[in-house]
Amino acid sequence: MSIQNTMKALSDPIRRDILAMLKKGRKSAGEISEAFPVSGAAISRHLSVLKDADLIRDEREGKYIYYELNASVLEEIMLWIKQLKGADTDD
Repeated sequence: MSIQNTMKALSDPIRRDILAMLKKGRKSAGEISEAFPVSGAAISRHLSVLKDADLIRDEREGKYIYYELNASVLEEIMLWIKQLKGADTDD
């Protein structure tokens, strides 16, 4: 995991909103795109950044690509932040 890629991915509000959408369950690229007032190409780029940071996974089913949250990377980031704060990590 590259912390730099993860922080870059989390720095954009649209990408954070996409992660929040995927927290509720997997979505197709079209479903994600419909939720934002930007082009499909822009959403594709956001999804690519999230995927490069390993924050999401994709799976092709026929002509559709479905995306889902990769919570394990988020858990690693939360653990890292706790350690920075000096919090007890034995939770």
